[in-house]
Amino acid sequence: MASSILPGTGLGSGVDINKIVSTLVASETDPKANQIKRQTANNSAMLSGVASLKSALSVYQAAMKKLNDPLAPSFNAYAATSSNDAAIKATSNNTAVPGTYTIRVDNLATSSKVASQNFDTGATTPIPEGDLLITQDGVTHTVKVGPGATLQSVRDTINSSLSEKGITANLVNGADGSRLVFSSTKTGEGTDISVDGTIDALKIAPGEKMDGDGAGYIGEPAKDAKLYVDGLPVTSKSNTVTGAISGISLDLLQATGPDASKAVQVTVGENTDGLKKSVQAYVDAYNTLIKAVTNLTSVSKDADGNTVLGPLTNDPTTRSLLSDLRSQLATESDGTRLTTLSQLGINTQKDGTLEFNSVKYDAAMKDKKLGADVQELFTGKNGVFAHMNKAIEPYLQTGGILDSRKNGLDRLQKDLENQQEALDRRIASLTESLTKRYVAMDTLVGKLEAQRKNIASMFASIEAQQKNS
Repeated sequence: MASSILPGTGLGSGVDINKIVSTLVASETDPKANQIKRQTANNSAMLSGVASLKSALSVYQAAMKKLNDPLAPSFNAYAATSSNDAAIKATSNNTAVPGTYTIRVDNLATSSKVASQNFDTGATTPIPEGDLLITQDGVTHTVKVGPGATLQSVRDTINSSLSEKGITANLVNGADGSRLVFSSTKTGEGTDISVDGTIDALKIAPGEKMDGDGAGYIGEPAKDAKLYVDGLPVTSKSNTVTGAISGISLDLLQATGPDASKAVQVTVGENTDGLKKSVQAYVDAYNTLIKAVTNLTSVSKDADGNTVLGPLTNDPTTRSLLSDLRSQLATESDGTRLTTLSQLGINTQKDGTLEFNSVKYDAAMKDKKLGADVQELFTGKNGVFAHMNKAIEPYLQTGGILDSRKNGLDRLQKDLENQQEALDRRIASLTESLTKRYVAMDTLVGKLEAQRKNIASMFASIEAQQKNS
């Protein structure tokens, strides 16, 4: 560090004061500076490693969640297909049995739509204060209408109170006026909406059809879906029919009519390939996690042959995680016939990743007929996913192992920054102190040199006088 007191070279002594000072300061502070630099680099690498590890675990957990989605089951032993997905979509579960079913839909289930009387003064029509008793399917909801209300504000009050319950209201404005129209997400016969209470102008009597300016249901009352399965009549309040065929759910999307030639064929067959794809997806997700952890803990050589350590090499937290994963992977599930992954041809390799032996898997499916047991092995209460989530949740949860580890590393990073600031102050103080000392020394040397020159000049003058006398 250059001194602000003097130029680098002493005027009296001719020595390079700045170089001497910087050398002395470095000899005293470099060991600490190198230590802080080394520890900061290691700590930053570990912080990055912990973040990467947490990300890899989150990706793995998300993959398991997707495979365990109850709305899109990945491990069904049987698959249902429809000859016309635009009319009927079919899904199956593990209680289904192979077969083909002919389905004809006469009509879909419909919801209630009723309207109030017509108000020729429109949406701003004043509505008196009172209570609306809105009834559907035997359940009555009370909506309070405050003072100063209008037809439009009543609509808003109903929606804020009942929209979460599936009942909404809107205004339909025609040439002759406005009506308050009620709709519902609930379908099926007997689910028509009626309105009673203390506000006579908004009452809608049950079972009455709208006529002229009067109130009532619009078009037709709510009705059940009507369909035929292999000629047998079936009714359903919902357009999602779950009980008509064991193990099969039917989503009715449009009526096919009475014409038998337009009937839909729903076929249920073994889902061997689908199961295999799902099992492979799990193996891939696990292997991606293990490879990510391996990269974080690896020991390698650079181009010069120097050893390069991963950011989490020899890290006890990572070793503990790998141990927990392997332990849970080997834990048996509660199934009666299928309890371990090895029965499906899944085994652990030397590098910790999983190998999926498709030949052994095919034999388990075809010879041992284990297809119906795969879902329980993976998604059961004591299945693979439950085991794995048990292993990784302590690391991922808020305030868990990885959060605690990061917090510790953050504190160390802050401490290293404080140490560096203290070292910077020590360097500045030491540089200033040594510079002052060497400046003082240089000044003294300059004075002594001046005295030497004066004495030498004096003796030279005396000697010259003696020679001339």
